[in-house]
Amino acid sequence: MKKLLLTILVLALAVFAAACGNGNESKESKESGSEETKTVKVGVSSGDTKTWDFIVEIAKEEGLNIELVKFNDYIMPNMSLAEGEIDANAFQTISYFDEFIADRNLDLEAIGSTVIAPMGIYSNKHDKLEDLGEGASIAMPNEGTNFGRALLLLQEAGLITLKENFDGIGSLDKVATNPNNLKFELVAAGNTPRFLEDVDASIINNNFAVEAGLTLEDALFHESATAKPYINIIAVKKGNADRPELQKLVEIYHSKEVEDFIIKEYKGSSIPTFVSLEELLNYKDAWTKPAAEK
Repeated sequence: MKKLLLTILVLALAVFAAACGNGNESKESKESGSEETKTVKVGVSSGDTKTWDFIVEIAKEEGLNIELVKFNDYIMPNMSLAEGEIDANAFQTISYFDEFIADRNLDLEAIGSTVIAPMGIYSNKHDKLEDLGEGASIAMPNEGTNFGRALLLLQEAGLITLKENFDGIGSLDKVATNPNNLKFELVAAGNTPRFLEDVDASIINNNFAVEAGLTLEDALFHESATAKPYINIIAVKKGNADRPELQKLVEIYHSKEVEDFIIKEYKGSSIPTFVSLEELLNYKDAWTKPAAEK
């Protein structure tokens, strides 16, 4: 009888130990899985986030959790990135980015290209560009590079000319000729659609145009070709560029699946532009080369 009781006790202890062991393995397995699934906080512009919503779903299948953090302006996404509140942002052109981090002395860097979104001239009062006559009022973004881009757009439209050696940064003293004495109303980029009722025309960045329900077909005039200074980017803090999850972020964005989605969804209002990092960072060639070499 004693031997039988001893045998039962030993077996019971063995079962208990096995149960404890399986519990630990399960716990370790879960912990291991949580380490494999990285979370990346990405700052984006509020409003139209269809591309990033699509990327979020693809990333889940590849073991990357993307948390979108939405901003309503062009300032806080970079400040939040510099403060470490987010891991990356994707909302700005390379030229705007360079100007901003230089002005604010921020240690940020670009790690990949995304799209070009053509800027346009829109109006609720006129149907043709030619209707913008003497003294017409034009609302335009007041941020340096967006302002410069708007001036280049007006020059391309034949409404003004700019001084030689234009560096892409907007300033009224860089306007060489203004035959129709256009009046410029400088406002925050996000407010340009709201001024459509108050001015003859408004120059609107594509993301804000889409948010306001406007398409390129609604524009009186828009950028006719892609240009390196206006390629949008994914940016991170300096020193973080080689983090695997951030490189994975760029890899997913540059996938054929995402490219096809953007082409189908935006029908030309947002153009996938996946260039090398070297080409992206050399965008200033567009301003510094003599006209004959461009």
